[in-house]
Amino acid sequence: MLGKFKNANSFKESGSYFDYKGRSIFYGTIGKGETLLLLHGYPFNSYDWNWVLEDFSNHFNLVYLDFLGMGFSEKPKNHKYSFEEYVDIINSLTKELNIKEVQILAHDLAVSVVQEMLSTDQNLNFKIKSVAFMNGGLFTDVYKPRLIQRLLSQTPNIVGKFISKKMSRRSVESSLRKVFGPNTQPNELLLEEYWNILNYNDGKNIAYLIGRLVFEKVKYQTRWIQAQKNTNIPFCYICGPFDPNSGTHMAIRFKKEYPFAPVFYLSSLIGHWPQIESPKEVVSAYLQFQKEINSNPN
Repeated sequence: MLGKFKNANSFKESGSYFDYKGRSIFYGTIGKGETLLLLHGYPFNSYDWNWVLEDFSNHFNLVYLDFLGMGFSEKPKNHKYSFEEYVDIINSLTKELNIKEVQILAHDLAVSVVQEMLSTDQNLNFKIKSVAFMNGGLFTDVYKPRLIQRLLSQTPNIVGKFISKKMSRRSVESSLRKVFGPNTQPNELLLEEYWNILNYNDGKNIAYLIGRLVFEKVKYQTRWIQAQKNTNIPFCYICGPFDPNSGTHMAIRFKKEYPFAPVFYLSSLIGHWPQIESPKEVVSAYLQFQKEINSNPN
């Protein structure tokens, strides 16, 4: 698995930081053209996109960031993380970079951040031209969280804090392997990188705080779903079908709820991290989505 950057450290060194209300947020940019905002999931960071950066940068100005509490961004311990704050962080970054229009590709937890973005009354500094959701929990009634997610995030704070602190590398790796496809399993180098990213600035110990967002989504669902039915912004779902959390079953539900929106199925054994497991397919599916948008502008 060869990415744009040889490892997470070189990826980090290529990036920058901006101040968000006194908090340090990591971000990076690469490429030229229209802006494509790459938004990562839980519990790692924007290094997830390393394997598509090279190809995408031939078509777009790529902008990516690490959400507060994850990756190389600041990780406050006594903090109420929220979708609303993540939207505001993105809004602040686009203002910092003077970006007026964006395309969005969102994975995992980020799909919910974008759902909030589409339904919020906040004044965004930028226009959203399109959204591609990829392997994320768009619908709580069909999302299938892993046991470790439930233990971290559906227990009292004191329990979640204890489990986060005691969570071993072996348990994290086991959980990861279960959501990758059988033929695209993460190698030892990537597992090492992810373990280091999770522990950067003591991040593992606050994993339960961000994990709670997965189960808070239920109170947003009605508003989010209705907003997507009403929006004029084109959107699609890119699906790694083998993903036990949000694979084929999520895509089927997506198509039932939004019959007008395209679904792009990747190869049948691609799991939860398509951008790592089959980056060429992800780029191809996304460019096909853009082609369809451009051929049907209305």
